[in-house]
Amino acid sequence: MSDTAGTYEDRERARDRVWSGAWVTERLGVRLSGEGTERLLGLALRRNPKRAHLLVSTLLGKHVPQRPMVVLGAGARLGRRVRDLLGDAEADRAVVLGYAETATALGHSVADGLGRGPGGAAPYLHSTRRPVPGVAPVGGFEEEHSHATSHLLLPEDPGLLAGDGPLVLVDDEFSTGRTVRNTIAALHALHPRERYVVVALVDMRSAADTAAMEKFAAGLGARLDVVALAAGGVELPDDVLERGRELVERYGAEAPARGGDGSGGSSALRVDLDWPDGLPDGGRHGFGPEHRAALDAALPDMADRLLAALEGTRRVLVLGTEELMYAPLRLAHELEQRLGKGAEVRFSTTTRSPVLPVDDPGYAIRTALRFPAHDAPGRTGDGTGTGGGTGEERYAYNVAGAGFDTVIAVVDSEGDRPELHAPGGLLDALAGCAERVLLAVVPSYVPSSAVPDRPAAGTAAGADAEADAADGGELPDETLPRPLYGPDFSSYPAEDVAWLLQDLSGVELEAPTEEREEAIQSGGAHYAESLPVEYQPSEEYQRLFHGALDASALRIARAVGTVAETVLAERGPRPVLVSLARAGTPVGVLMRRWARAAHGLELPHYAVSIVRGKGIDTTALRYLAAHHDPADVVFVDGWTGKGAITRELAEALEPFPGFDPELAVLADPGSCVRTFGTREDFLIPSACLNSTVSGLISRTVLRAGLVGPDDFHGAKFYRELSGADVSGLFLEAVERHFDAVREDVGGAVRALRATDRTPTWEGWRAVERISEEYGIGDVNLVKPGVGETTRVLLRRVPWRILARRGPGADLDHVRLLAEQRGVPVEEVDGLPYTCVGLIHPRYTRGATGADGKAAR
Repeated sequence: MSDTAGTYEDRERARDRVWSGAWVTERLGVRLSGEGTERLLGLALRRNPKRAHLLVSTLLGKHVPQRPMVVLGAGARLGRRVRDLLGDAEADRAVVLGYAETATALGHSVADGLGRGPGGAAPYLHSTRRPVPGVAPVGGFEEEHSHATSHLLLPEDPGLLAGDGPLVLVDDEFSTGRTVRNTIAALHALHPRERYVVVALVDMRSAADTAAMEKFAAGLGARLDVVALAAGGVELPDDVLERGRELVERYGAEAPARGGDGSGGSSALRVDLDWPDGLPDGGRHGFGPEHRAALDAALPDMADRLLAALEGTRRVLVLGTEELMYAPLRLAHELEQRLGKGAEVRFSTTTRSPVLPVDDPGYAIRTALRFPAHDAPGRTGDGTGTGGGTGEERYAYNVAGAGFDTVIAVVDSEGDRPELHAPGGLLDALAGCAERVLLAVVPSYVPSSAVPDRPAAGTAAGADAEADAADGGELPDETLPRPLYGPDFSSYPAEDVAWLLQDLSGVELEAPTEEREEAIQSGGAHYAESLPVEYQPSEEYQRLFHGALDASALRIARAVGTVAETVLAERGPRPVLVSLARAGTPVGVLMRRWARAAHGLELPHYAVSIVRGKGIDTTALRYLAAHHDPADVVFVDGWTGKGAITRELAEALEPFPGFDPELAVLADPGSCVRTFGTREDFLIPSACLNSTVSGLISRTVLRAGLVGPDDFHGAKFYRELSGADVSGLFLEAVERHFDAVREDVGGAVRALRATDRTPTWEGWRAVERISEEYGIGDVNLVKPGVGETTRVLLRRVPWRILARRGPGADLDHVRLLAEQRGVPVEEVDGLPYTCVGLIHPRYTRGATGADGKAAR
């Protein structure tokens, strides 16, 4: 590693000579003021449309690897200043609250410094973006400018924040004060107190922000103090966002982030830390003085286990992961003390924050590693996540090229997932940066109050049920099965959807397409009793998907907003979204995210099964009725074809009074419903693929012997397809256009509500006519619309495709699939749909050629 180390040492000397914010100041015009701020901060460019610049702390150990004693020392010094400010009596009553993800370890070390005497610590909690099933949130708040905005507070002891002693709020920087005001306002409404202290490494508020904070505190009737190591300001040019985007586009192409080479996957040596039973991995659920004492006692043995694998090491990086910062920081500090002057130990962590790397001594983020998320992720708020099985990316900065002999990756057990070890994953990326990679896994702490089979706390689906439980009541009808949540079932985050399904992943249900078609048409089996083999798209088809997504994301966002606002206006104020799995589920997720972005609403969202000819899952209906007012339930689907599911839903709900059979859909080309985003028949990219755009969930299964009368219908979670999953990518691509279409949506909803939206069932009549003209005789074998035609080509044995005459990008993927399967495409006039897929009614195994095409 001598060449790399030499390069690193050159960089260190250059960094000492040049301020690591000079590059951004020169090109973007961002300037810092205040004594000492340039010593504590560098500058970089965010890949975030809400904020152009990033203040990069040199003390935090997040983006810039730093000596552990420096990181811990900065927090402890702030904690001692808070004790001096409060006095011993008030300091002993204080509780510390840190902000995820960046300040979780800083908050810990402030709590350590605030505690009385050596080894003492104040009670500590940090916010989290990871919902934990069974743990009811005691609060939450939004961080508007962030790349990931929503914070949850999940203390194991609900009374942790209920006292009237001082509340100490810790963040890495204090820039505007909006996040702090949001937090204090939410908590003060529940548990008023007389004193708050805000702690940060740097206070960079403007005079106006300072005045706003003083006015806010006066309105509460509370005292609010600020403690920081340095204070100053940030000067921004008026066009900072536009100039920032231009710089990111220019230099992003020149200096792409690095990832693993994808060739080998994990070769890391796993080291068993022997983490003490019952010791929390951090402050997500609270961390008290007794936990600090237990960690102090266990650290020497854990360090010994790591030291045994570090023989001959000269430069070590201990790399934490996102919110998991304090445990790896303490481990790094212990190693630093034990290794002594013969070696150098640095500490940093991975992050969700997308930042542009520029290899220049005047820039704070010199290099970047990029890899798929491997934890139980939330979602990025700016649509930047694009990689891995979750559809999101994570980053590690200033690690590549830093000359480390060994990198010790410390993850919690929730993050010890296949994506971590896969080619291109974090461990693979680190293998390209150091001779040796060690993996240490800390058990994810599960509070004693958690009940695994309850709805996930903090999720839309679990909100009402957890509120009932918090009031001392029991969840309704304990005999009912429980929902499933990601990441254990589906790649969607838990807060996006609760699946009223049972997991059949261990059951062999797939059958060759030709066998399924023969059994279905002969009456030997229902289509829901088996699953088609999941279509694996070619590279050409994947390019078509991504092109279609780029071309239609804005149009889909407009339709999502239109249908969501129509539902809120006509079925509000707090509808319960119930999507028809699986085509309706991405739409339900997007509608839920729209409601949150546009109105701050956290709508419950469930996914249920409905099967043509069999009806809706009645156990799921019982669950919904037990947890919600049936009148609030709004059923959601992706699109209408000829309206068969619309009719099926209405018939299935007749025995269940209170449920409204009106279906809300993104697109209604068949004119079958009143509530829709559009009636155009256009390509919805989520129809192009199967599970890999629907949370890796199969279509639903209803088969005797697998699904009993009191069971949810079944489905499979295709974990093995995580490398091809674009579910998150699809959602984020649409969501990033929400702000741009909001005004258009308002006008569209007003126009729709002023018109007659009575269904004409034009599509049904067209299907009947086509069935007769082509001698099919069964409307179920006529699949109208782009979405249904795509399904025919992916799942069934198609006979031919009817396409509206003339070119159209919406048909590019249909034509490609038809060519691959040897299916003719016939252009016709007067077609109310863009295209229609036909399945020949006389299909049999004997009439099929070697390529699987039905004989004509």
